[in-house]
Formats: sequence, C-alpha cells, structure tokens
Amino acid sequence: MQQSAFYENDTPLAQYLEFHFGERWHGEANFPKALADAAMDAMDGRPLERALDIGCACGRTSFELARYFRHVDGIDFSNAFVGKCREMARDKLVRYARPEEGELVSHQERTLASLGLEEAAGRVAFHQGDACNLEPRFTGYGLVLAGNLIDRLYQPSRFLTTIHERINELGLLVIASPYTWLEEYTPRDQWVGGFKKNGEDFFTFDGMAEMLAPHFRLLVEPRSLPFVIRETRNKFQHSFSELTVWEKVSR
Repeated sequence: MQQSAFYENDTPLAQYLEFHFGERWHGEANFPKALADAAMDAMDGRPLERALDIGCACGRTSFELARYFRHVDGIDFSNAFVGKCREMARDKLVRYARPEEGELVSHQERTLASLGLEEAAGRVAFHQGDACNLEPRFTGYGLVLAGNLIDRLYQPSRFLTTIHERINELGLLVIASPYTWLEEYTPRDQWVGGFKKNGEDFFTFDGMAEMLAPHFRLLVEPRSLPFVIRETRNKFQHSFSELTVWEKVSR
C-alpha cells in the first residue's frame, strides 16, 4: 500500500479515532489532549484569537484548542481523517469499528459531550490540505501546532522555512515528533536530522533549530510526551514525542 493511501484505510482510521477519542491505555494520558494542554501552557497570556492545528488527524487537539481560542483551523492531508473530523463537529459523535483480533471488531461510539467539547465544536473548521503547500488564506495565527507531523512530510524543510509566514509576531510554533524518519514518507535527502553531518551526529532538533533560527527562538527546553496507539487488544505502539516550543521574533 502506498503511504499516501495508508491513512485512507479503515483500519488506521479506526486506530486513530481510538487514539483521539477512545480509552487511555497503559497509564498514559490522551496525547492529542496533552498536546493542546502543553500548547496552552506555552501561550501564557498571549492573545487567543486564531490557532492552526496542522496534521490534525482525527481532530481531538483542534477541539481541545477551541476551548480557549476564538477560532481553530484543523488541516490534514487525509480526506478520510478530515471527513471524520467534520462528522464529529457536525454530529457531536463518531462511530467506528475498533480492531480487536483478526477479523473481530468492537463497535464504539464517542461523543464530544462526554469530553466536555460540545460547545467548542462551533469554533473549529476542518480542511484537507498539504502542510508543505498551504493555501494563502491560512495565515494570521497566534499559535501553529504540528503534532507528530514533520517526520511524515515529503519536504519538511519547506514547512519549517515558510511557516513563519502564517504566524503573528510573538506567536508560537509548537512541534511534537518522535523523529521517526522513514524513506516511504520522506526521501532520505529531505530528512531534517537523524544522520551524520561532517562526521558528527546530527539530530532532528539541530536541523529544526537551523531552519527556524531566522524567524524563531526556542522558548523552553524540549521535553518528551508519551503516546500509545492501540492497534488491537493485544498490540500497542508505545512511543515518545519530543515537544519543542518556538516564538516568532523580529531579527
């Protein structure tokens, strides 16, 4: 299966709906909510007008941000994900068949009301889009959040070197990623880090810092956020995403 089609498949869609709206697993917090909470802590009194959740997947982070922001745009490359986001915003509930074992599934229903997010739905709009080639209308944000996105882009440098155009002065760029570079998503020559450079280890944080330096400063020290993706009742992905917060500044 081509990776561009991977997220249109029913099974990954169900896994991500569970990841966003389902149960907590192995003692870890809900990652999409934790990501929004971390972003709100970083905002620290900045204006809460408009936010962009780029790579929004099934939309939980967008809804969580809309508790506070006047308007939130959620953008994802996957039509299937965006369709489910819009369904949740419209119907305030979503149903899916959660994989259990082999061909066996359990039928799940999740509601915004159960998460305290029903009111927030009216302040979110979801769009299909390409993080490396965003439409001009997506600009003027006090916060841009990219959760587990950059290591799934075909040209992450384009995103990192142009995203400042979308952010207001002193606005924030929040990036979280496990830095899982794979050639099926990102050509080797487009990796931001995870290789030797001039004979030395060159990490993704180093590459991001170089690309963001003309327009951003690191606001706080990087930290890890855990996340668990449930594949079946007996198989889980337990990972860590490095969270970095960058403030747009004049040079």
